[in-house]
Amino acid sequence: KEIDMKPRITILTIGVADLEKSVAFYRDGLGLPTKGIVGQEFEHGAVAFFELAGGLKLAVWAQDDIAFDTNLTKTARSPTSFTIGHNVASREEVDLVMAQAAQAGAKVIKPAQDTFYGGYAGYFADLDGHLWDIVWYPGFAQEDR
Repeated sequence: KEIDMKPRITILTIGVADLEKSVAFYRDGLGLPTKGIVGQEFEHGAVAFFELAGGLKLAVWAQDDIAFDTNLTKTARSPTSFTIGHNVASREEVDLVMAQAAQAGAKVIKPAQDTFYGGYAGYFADLDGHLWDIVWYPGFAQEDR
């Protein structure tokens, strides 16, 4: 019997090299709300959750702990395997978020500029090289958190 998968993604977990530095980057540098690191009482359980729009959460978990939990060997990864899209309300907000990320220690990969699809966007990499696509596109509706 086949079951149709329903779109119920609630947590996006990214592996990080240094959990405390990543929490500081996302909490203090980007201003994402969190209760901090939880699960420290469990071996390989320390993780931090950040509140995103629409009830979605971003989790940061040490790569070594993900490798332990999945029984997979940690390997090199490509920074172009996926991007995290952050849609904002204006061109100016793209520039503000890019500047905030750079101030927090992110590496600007592609400065914000007009896009081929009629928007305005730029890329930065977080402390572990995860790509964030900061984008304003008039075709996407904005939802306040």
